Amino acid sequence: MSKNMIIAIDGPAGSGKSTSAKLVAQKLNYLYIDTGAMYRAITYLAMRRECLNEIEKVIEIAEKTNITLKFENGITLVFADGEDVTEAIRSINVNKNVSFVSKIKEVRAALVKKQQEMGQVTGGVVMEGRDIGTVVFPDADIKIFLTATIDRRAERRAKEYEAGGTHVSFDEVKNNLLNRDIIDSSRKESPLKQAEDATVVDTSKVSIAEQVELILDIVKKKNKTK
Repeated sequence: MSKNMIIAIDGPAGSGKSTSAKLVAQKLNYLYIDTGAMYRAITYLAMRRECLNEIEKVIEIAEKTNITLKFENGITLVFADGEDVTEAIRSINVNKNVSFVSKIKEVRAALVKKQQEMGQVTGGVVMEGRDIGTVVFPDADIKIFLTATIDRRAERRAKEYEAGGTHVSFDEVKNNLLNRDIIDSSRKESPLKQAEDATVVDTSKVSIAEQVELILDIVKKKNKTK
């Protein structure tokens, strides 16, 4: 198995990106990078500072905040200038606003630069998000695009909230995801879309273990052709 591969995993919210990417990285002993957590962190900071609607201030936060990710015991810990914001960035309010922040051109430019720097490490990298295979690492060794039905995605996200102690109705979660899909897919800067050379994996009817195996099979086949 090559130790210097970049594996890009893209897809809409609730498609299983984070969970799959974490497990794939663990099995391959690769570095795991959750780019969505970075956008969530900027969104959370802008909301906390009550400047979400002041674009220039949001851009300044993205450019000046030092975001670090640490993957420990199956959990991605997110730090903003040394402050642990792991739990705070997973709130329903951050979910509602992250797509707005993500479509700001200068915010994307600042975070893409940070992501590219993170990916330039010795050893393999599994990076997941919405524009990894198209913008961040268009020359990634392997590109995966995960998808699933909207009801399946909403069901998964609702369960995540419940597990975290927050009850959100299925309809509210579904509507939030549909809204995010529209914003993410139609934004001018780095829209959510499948890279032409990406392999599509539909996760609607498979377990996490099964989708991880599907991705690992793609990795193995790629290595055999190298």
